[in-house]
Amino acid sequence: MNIVLFGPPGAGKGTQAKLICEKYFLNHLSTGDLLRKESSKETSLGIQIKNTINDGKLVSNETTIELIKQFINENKNNNNNNNNKGFLFDGFPRNKKQAELLDHLMESINEKILCVILLDVNEDVLKERIMNRSTTEGRSDDNLETLTKRLHTYSSETEPLIEYYSSQNLVRKVHGTGEISDINQGISSHIEASLNA
Repeated sequence: MNIVLFGPPGAGKGTQAKLICEKYFLNHLSTGDLLRKESSKETSLGIQIKNTINDGKLVSNETTIELIKQFINENKNNNNNNNNKGFLFDGFPRNKKQAELLDHLMESINEKILCVILLDVNEDVLKERIMNRSTTEGRSDDNLETLTKRLHTYSSETEPLIEYYSSQNLVRKVHGTGEISDINQGISSHIEASLNA
């Protein structure tokens, strides 16, 4: 079972990803974590990623998909992970090109995406959450200026994925405001429906 989770910055993806992975025994595949982990290594790829991030640029799609491939192979072949039933893609794909690369990767390992969970949250709520998070978690990138830029990137690059995945009948929209448990219940019911389809 492989699931893509996406939504705008501040939609609560991290919180829900953790709950989904625990409930369905999925490997949590966060590209942000993968890139940070690799860039801390002294490998040629790690140094390359570190330099790209330090220059304020985006790591190439090819590099990102290579890391994802490595992660999938490691976790598929890891005997300690026999309980795990698949992968939750969190923060990837971010654009149509990445979605196409992911489709090719899935095809090459005889897997497919079960469903795409879209956390739908309006902009005012996102701003409120981000500002709260900046005071409680002290994340330096949590400010209104950065959020505005990230929302712009999301609407221009990531929102077209809704159309891309809708054409494959994979998108399941979940209202991302309210109690965490209620949102999670909404996600679970979509996953169950997709499993039983």
